[in-house]
Amino acid sequence: MNKRLLLWGTPIGIGLLFSLWYTDLGGPLSQREISEAMVVLQSRGLDADRLTDLRSFLENDTGRQFLMVNNIDLNENPPAMPAMTQDATASDYIDYYMEHMYPQLFARACHPVFFASGLGFSADISGIEGARGWNIAALFRYRSRRSFLEIITHPDMGPRHEYKLAAMTKTIAYPVEANLYLSDPRFLIILILGFTTALLDLFFYKPEGR
Repeated sequence: MNKRLLLWGTPIGIGLLFSLWYTDLGGPLSQREISEAMVVLQSRGLDADRLTDLRSFLENDTGRQFLMVNNIDLNENPPAMPAMTQDATASDYIDYYMEHMYPQLFARACHPVFFASGLGFSADISGIEGARGWNIAALFRYRSRRSFLEIITHPDMGPRHEYKLAAMTKTIAYPVEANLYLSDPRFLIILILGFTTALLDLFFYKPEGR
């Protein structure tokens, strides 16, 4: 095989394989998938309003990736729970919850994008009571609403989720579908592999006369 062809073909193949894994090619959720998931979630006692909002979110699936925006105010004195020691902090509760979440996320090309600590200042608050005092802001990337649904209906999700809620005084988490997302790994990998391969090409195959 031509060595130069191999030089360019290898990163192209890597980028293509990554993109295929990182992208949900299954299209929007079917009604059967949604109905089966709702049965599971109803059995966990979710209130009617949350179930209605969730069903609407699922039924309006575009098949695309989305980001979950999380604002969190940690509880300085979380309630006692079976898996926690008496001196456990809110961070310990979150870590226990994420022990389940991280493997489920990474297996489906879902992952954290951004973590930040709050600075104790709210620039604007309008129409929301008790919105001061956020400790953490975080963004999580989900490959699709299908991947999200697989994670939240997992048998271990229900019990673990209670620890996440116990760790917080208040929180809000809502999904957004990005119109501009320059930190998409598919885009970054193309740039990095393309730039690296071009440098190697120049090094090994210098134009004649130079």
